[in-house]
Order: sequence, then structure tokens, then C-alpha cells
Amino acid sequence: NRFLKCFVLIDFKRGELTHSDAGQMNFYLNYFRENETAEGENPPIGIILCSKKNAVYSRYVLGNLSNKIFASRYKLALPTEKEIDRTLRIERK
Repeated sequence: NRFLKCFVLIDFKRGELTHSDAGQMNFYLNYFRENETAEGENPPIGIILCSKKNAVYSRYVLGNLSNKIFASRYKLALPTEKEIDRTLRIERK
């Protein structure tokens, strides 16, 4: 994301979000933070999009970012989970 100066990793999952899904995303975030993020860039953010029988939803995974940092720095430029969910529902129809 050029505006945020960070990688935004997106993972699509079928079914409910599990702890292993969040752990896998944390692994990806740590890898990108250690190996791909350039000097002056912000830490990466992960978004997991989930789909189950009659519902779709999203979750942010922040890696080493605290919710406080996420709220102050990133929420201004990224959609909320509810906005992502709404878009997924519309596109799914």
C-alpha cells in the first residue's frame, strides 16, 4: 500500500477463522517484516477473509502492531472490518 507505506497481506479462507489461520498469517507478517520491508516502511498488516455457508467476514491480523498503533496510523486509510464484510456480501450475490 503506497499511502500507508506497508505491505498488506490478504489470505482467503473457507470456513470459520481458526487459531492456526491467525498463526499462519502471523508467520507471513513476521517474514515480510524481517525480509521484505524496506527501511522507512511501516510494518505489514494482514487481512484474513473468511467464507462459510451463509456468511462472509474479515479479520485484521496485526502481527507485532498494537491495536493502539493500528487505530491511530492505519484505520484512517484502510476500510473497517464491517466495510469489508459489506463489500464481500454484495460481491457474493
